[in-house]
Amino acid sequence: MEESNEELPNHELEGESNESEPKLNEIEINETIEMLCLSKAEEFHLIGYDHVSGADVWECVSDKYHKKGTPPLYEIVNDILSLKVTQFMNFITLSMYRGEIRK
Repeated sequence: MEESNEELPNHELEGESNESEPKLNEIEINETIEMLCLSKAEEFHLIGYDHVSGADVWECVSDKYHKKGTPPLYEIVNDILSLKVTQFMNFITLSMYRGEIRK
């Protein structure tokens, strides 16, 4: 497969603002994050972790946000989509030792 050297336009670099793009409201953002967490939970189900829920994924991902605040949406999306099973299991294990795991 050949890579294309053609650059995609980046309006931010050119100093143009894209006011015509619709902004997501808080409800739409929350629904999107919820869908991403459910998708990651389904991915874990495919590899044998059947008891993982979307809420568990969010609990794991959002744990670090308590310390430094909520990051931009693109970082949240990246954190969810790049979550590995080992990271998730480490979080669950540490939460159990601390007695913080919900039932």
